[in-house]
Amino acid sequence: MPKLMRNKAINILKPLFLLGIAAFFLIVVLFRFTPNQSNAKLSLACPLPIKNEEIIVRKAYTLAYNELHEQANWVAYTLLGSQLNGGVERSNRFMADPLVSTGSATNADYAKSGYDRGHLAPAADMSWSTEVMQSSFYYSNMSPQLPSFNRGIWKRLEEKVREWAARYDTLYVVTGPLLSTGLSTIGPNKVSVPKYYYKALIAPHQKKGIAFLLPNEKSEESLANFMLSIDALENKMGRDLFYQFPDDLEHILETQRIYWP
Repeated sequence: MPKLMRNKAINILKPLFLLGIAAFFLIVVLFRFTPNQSNAKLSLACPLPIKNEEIIVRKAYTLAYNELHEQANWVAYTLLGSQLNGGVERSNRFMADPLVSTGSATNADYAKSGYDRGHLAPAADMSWSTEVMQSSFYYSNMSPQLPSFNRGIWKRLEEKVREWAARYDTLYVVTGPLLSTGLSTIGPNKVSVPKYYYKALIAPHQKKGIAFLLPNEKSEESLANFMLSIDALENKMGRDLFYQFPDDLEHILETQRIYWP
C-alpha cells in the first residue's frame, strides 16, 4: 500500500514539476528579450548614443542622461505643427526623474542657486497632452540657466522653433547643453552649470537643416548671429547628431548654413 501511494503521488507531482520547469524557462526568456530603455528603437531625431549615457525613452521625447553632470547630454523629439497650441497649461510641478537609475537632480539643487530650472524640451512644445506636459518637468529635462538667458534669447529661440514647426509641419529637434570638465556646479548633487546651449533642427519634408549655439548669458542679438551648420555643431560637440539619415541626405541637411524664413 505505501508503494502504491508513492506511485500515485509521483504521478500527480510529475506534471506539476514539468509545468514549473516550463514556467521558469518562460520567465527567463521573457526577461532576456524584453526591451529596456537603453536598447529601444530611437527616433530619427536622436543622436548616436555614446558610452556611459543612460537613454530614457518617453512618450514625447528621448534623452541621454549624464550622471557626472546631473542633466541630459541631449533631449530629442519630433515637433508637429498639429501639436501646437494644444491648450494644456504648464504644470510647474518639478519632479526628480524616477527613470534615472542613479537618481536625478532635485529641488534642493536649484533652491537659492540664482539659476532657473531651464527646460531643454520646452513645456510649450508639450501642450498637446497633460501626461507629456508633466513629463517635461522632470529634472532630467532641466539645466541651470541664468534667468536673463532662459527668459530672454533662449525663450526667443524656443518660440522661433514653434513658428517653424507650424510653417514646415514637422521638425526633428535635438537640444541640450555643452558639457565639459571644470564647470561650476550648484546644489548637493553638484549639477554642472553649462556655458553654452545648442539646438539642431531638421525639417524633413523641406530637406532643411539648421543649428544654434548660444552662450548661457543675456543677449539682445539676433538669433541669426548664433546660427551655424549642423556639421559645425557636431564638430564642436564631437558626436553624430542625425546619424540615422542616409549619408547623402545627411550631408545635404548638415552642411546648410542658411537662416530659415
